[in-house]
Amino acid sequence: MQIDLTGKVVLITGSTGDLGRVMARTLASCGADVVLHYHHNEAKALELKKELEAIGRRAIVVQADITREEHILALRDKAFAELGGVHIVVANAVVQYKWTSVLEQPAVDYVSQFESCVMQSVYLAKAFIPAMIERGEGRLIGINTECAMQNFPGQSAYTAGKRGMDGVYRVLAKEAGEHQITVNQVAPGWTISDRDRQSAEVNDAGYVQNVPLKRRGTDQEIANTVAFLASDLASFITGAYIPVSGGNVMPAI
Repeated sequence: MQIDLTGKVVLITGSTGDLGRVMARTLASCGADVVLHYHHNEAKALELKKELEAIGRRAIVVQADITREEHILALRDKAFAELGGVHIVVANAVVQYKWTSVLEQPAVDYVSQFESCVMQSVYLAKAFIPAMIERGEGRLIGINTECAMQNFPGQSAYTAGKRGMDGVYRVLAKEAGEHQITVNQVAPGWTISDRDRQSAEVNDAGYVQNVPLKRRGTDQEIANTVAFLASDLASFITGAYIPVSGGNVMPAI
């Protein structure tokens, strides 16, 4: 049994980020052509494009502010013009900000999280799901977070944005399901990425003591889950919020 995405085109927002790069490489290795979205880091996007083309995949680079609908629509138009459409959408981009308490967190940070978590998802759905409906299949995969279940001090803006995103995805799963479009979320724990590997210590004792698997997950493990949900192997899974956190959070029934 293999994950085969041959003939599929995937869009990954935030593809130049720590998780986005590994997702792009992983989905390309499964046979997908890739729309590489970036906001600021054009050099990294072009480097990744060359890397994917070297293994025989088609790849295009598109700059966009994912909090603006007109940018998402322009991204869609370029993807359709150059690659013929998009079968799989991975909403990975999010605005970064400094975390602090509710009382000290600037209001603008709540707005940025709403725009980059909730509204990005809405704009992507409006832009790409109509063509999926015509095709009779499609995948929308949102990158959520274990923080949405933890609600720890300092997480309020991020948690609010991601919990709002969760609501959109669950409703959309019910609205799009009859068209054989699946809508799911992957919720990483505190994940080891390239910047962490530069340090000798990647498993923080204070964090991993509460993780049943007693370690942090890796960017590749997140990408593997995304690849599974993008494939036909996950054709009967929709509306799911899947923690990839070593058991650090466990949704209850």
